Amino acid sequence: MSRFFHGGLSDSESSSSDEEELYSEEEESEESSEESGSEEGSAEEESEEESDEEGGSRFLRGAESDESDEDEGKRTVKSAKDKRQEEIEGMIKAIENAQKINDWVTISSEFDKLNRLVQKGTIGVSVPKIYVRAVAELEDFMNETVKDKAAAKKMNAANARALNAIKQKVKRNNRTYEIEIEAYRKDKEGFMVEEAVAAPVAKPAVVEKAFLKNIAPEQEDDEGFTSVGRGGKALSYTPESIFKHLKVIIESRGKKNTDRAEHIRIMEKLLEVAQTPYQKIKVLLALIATRFDLTTGAQSYLPNEQWKSAEKEFNVLIDVLESSPEFVVVENAEEWDDEEKPPQPAPGEVFKVPGSVVSIVDRLDDELTRSLQHIDPHTTEYIERLSDEGTLYTSILRSQLYLERLHREQGVSSDEALNRVIMRRLDHVYFKPQQVIVTGEANAWKAIPAKFDSAISPRSKATGSASDLLHVLCTYLYQHDATVLRTRAMLCHIYHYALHNQYYKARDMLLMSHLQENIHVADVSTQILYNRTLVQVGLCAFRAGLIYEAQTAMQEICGTGRLKELLAQGVQIQRYMQVTPEQERLERQRQLPFHQHINLELLECAYLTCSMLLEIPALAASGSSPDVRKRVISKTFRRMLEYHERQIFTGPPENTRDHVMQAAKALAAGEWKKSSKLIHSIKIWDLLPEPQKIKDMLSEKIQEEGLRTYLFTYAPFYDTLSLNRLTEMFELPERKVAALVSKMIAHEEIAAALDQVNNAIIFRKGVELSRLQTLALALAEKASGLTEMNERFLEQKTQGQGGFQSGEGGAQRGGARGGRGGRGGRRGRGGRADGEQRPQKSVQFQQQSGFHGGAMKT
Repeated sequence: MSRFFHGGLSDSESSSSDEEELYSEEEESEESSEESGSEEGSAEEESEEESDEEGGSRFLRGAESDESDEDEGKRTVKSAKDKRQEEIEGMIKAIENAQKINDWVTISSEFDKLNRLVQKGTIGVSVPKIYVRAVAELEDFMNETVKDKAAAKKMNAANARALNAIKQKVKRNNRTYEIEIEAYRKDKEGFMVEEAVAAPVAKPAVVEKAFLKNIAPEQEDDEGFTSVGRGGKALSYTPESIFKHLKVIIESRGKKNTDRAEHIRIMEKLLEVAQTPYQKIKVLLALIATRFDLTTGAQSYLPNEQWKSAEKEFNVLIDVLESSPEFVVVENAEEWDDEEKPPQPAPGEVFKVPGSVVSIVDRLDDELTRSLQHIDPHTTEYIERLSDEGTLYTSILRSQLYLERLHREQGVSSDEALNRVIMRRLDHVYFKPQQVIVTGEANAWKAIPAKFDSAISPRSKATGSASDLLHVLCTYLYQHDATVLRTRAMLCHIYHYALHNQYYKARDMLLMSHLQENIHVADVSTQILYNRTLVQVGLCAFRAGLIYEAQTAMQEICGTGRLKELLAQGVQIQRYMQVTPEQERLERQRQLPFHQHINLELLECAYLTCSMLLEIPALAASGSSPDVRKRVISKTFRRMLEYHERQIFTGPPENTRDHVMQAAKALAAGEWKKSSKLIHSIKIWDLLPEPQKIKDMLSEKIQEEGLRTYLFTYAPFYDTLSLNRLTEMFELPERKVAALVSKMIAHEEIAAALDQVNNAIIFRKGVELSRLQTLALALAEKASGLTEMNERFLEQKTQGQGGFQSGEGGAQRGGARGGRGGRGGRRGRGGRADGEQRPQKSVQFQQQSGFHGGAMKT
């Protein structure tokens, strides 16, 4: 029949033809061309005869009755297996036709269709022999084509790409059928002869209850059906068959085409029929590990239902281990090989089961963190997911109690595992306020039976202060660990002190720990924790009113322009920075969950405010003094201020940065009240505890720095100046004004003397420097800079083995810097004190008028 008349088939015929794609497009084109040639002359006659006999148009054939179908004769009905066989043969024929014309695009598409069809149709049955022959011959043909370089050069781009793609697909696919392909290549004719032998009919996958015998009642479901395995045999889950099923499941882990969900269902049934503690322990260990296998790749995370099931099963495992002390789970135990005879330890004997309680805890924690990274933090889903942290903390505490019992009663060495568990506890509490820590600790102990207690952190101290809990946990790691966990514990301890306004404790611990000397060799997560701790110390100093210390601590992180990356709170692509997809993926994996973030706007506001209070007096002092002309405290602030001053039209401030810049401009002009008002109008201060106290502190600092700026700016125009006048102008107590002026005179910032009898300042006029003297000072400064640069290069080559001093009041280098540390604090004449001239690789704290810090750039 011609192709034109295919639309006139009946509904049953058209539907069957649609369902059965037996031929490729090329075969259809060939058949259509043959049929059109043979039936070209008789098409019109047949159509006229049909229209006369039926009395209707040929386009109404689809509406024929069932009686007419029966009259035409019996139709052949094909089984699903025959249909699938024909589809496979058609696709193989299409691949062979494409090989003749070297069309790799068609081969690639047909090969994908063929694999999908075979995988779908071979569940529980053997692979068709014709498929094995086809993939073996395709591999041979592909190898010949690859070797023929002349033919490869003649290929177009699409064909070459398809050849490269099929090369990888065939190699990967044929690994699964290596045994069958090898058997085919050894004896091709004999291998295909076996295909002709009639295979036995496969038994159904589900059979009715009435036809099954000797089946345990618990294996039947509510509908009267039971599960069967390969070959139609019913699967019976009994205590005796647990280890056989487990062995099959464990051996199939990691293989392709493994149905993990089915394995989980089987192990859940095995757990129900498990009777002895050893059976339950083995099933639970395998079940939890199989649930973790559901996540593939770093971009996905374990579903919430599976995570909760794994967490619940972990608690069941701990219950079994606590109720059966003769069994312990350790990592270095040997596997028990005798499946028929389970182990029966004698009284007082301990049997070691291979496994790891700590690894399960680590994986639960990592999966929860990964899910929080992928969930939008501004939705209720994030809050609901975050509520699981309480149950996870309880599981971590239970694992700690179990490991302590092993070490105390069984004598099993578990120091490393116990250290890891305690570090997990620290990771969950160090960044939280005190009330949250105390509440979470109390809830965790309530969920644990009263007979269990900890020797490290007793139950009686659960309701104490959070600082005591942190101190106990960190002290244990200081004494029992010498790895990176000790460093992380110390950073968590410092972070907690800084968060709770104990600045001097945090600063002293940071200085005495010497972490800044070797932090650059630590892993990335530890460097991120170091940066977070450093920033938190800076915010603590700011809340305490220590402006110079706060600006110094936050300098190296806030001044880099990479604030998000350094604190692991986002990925910020720089303008001239090229990031590979692999680097970006690693950056996103390191991101902290939203509830652990430090407010970046608050951090930037505090840093710019501190920089303003230090830079504005320094700019005023450098107006006439060549000694400090190039002294830069914050390059970032200077750059923002210069950009703001270049603006022709300056409108009202819109964001935090605008408020600080306009306040700085007003402070430089002597309008300290306007500057204070602008700083107070920043709404971000409300996020700090006791915001009014912070605003009062800032008002006082602005008044003091306004007084200093005024004296630096107008000192050349005064011979004497009354302290009462300064008291009225800046609304400061007279004792405060006298103290500030005396400090400036003592530090040689102004050339003056304080007349306490007349309560006035007497200024001394300095000698104006000649042109020669100015040039000589400039030359001396350049020579000092060159000397410092040469010494720095020498220090890098010797790896910090020697120490030297830079400038008259310079900061000590060498051993205190670790060879590659940050810049020192304030320096004398000729020394650089900007702290931002070059990117730094590590951080240095130096005890001068506070400390000087820097960021570890990851």
